[in-house]
Amino acid sequence: MALVKKSITVTDRQERWIRAQIESGEYGNDSEYFRDLIRRDQEQNARYRALKEAIQDGLDSGLSDRTVGEVWAEAEQRHRARHG
Repeated sequence: MALVKKSITVTDRQERWIRAQIESGEYGNDSEYFRDLIRRDQEQNARYRALKEAIQDGLDSGLSDRTVGEVWAEAEQRHRARHG
């Protein structure tokens, strides 16, 4: 994987925060910290897109003639199947 060098500017307060994260042993250097932030942002965006798609699928499916209890029971059954 090719690496691309970036240059960014942060405030003094942000620099102190980054240094504290490194000094705590959480990260080895600034680059590790920023790459972790980017990975977290990518994961969060993927979850957001999946949720947005699920909401749209629900809206597109239209109205149901099932009762709330029936829908709830089905959701519980799916949850048990996925999570044991």
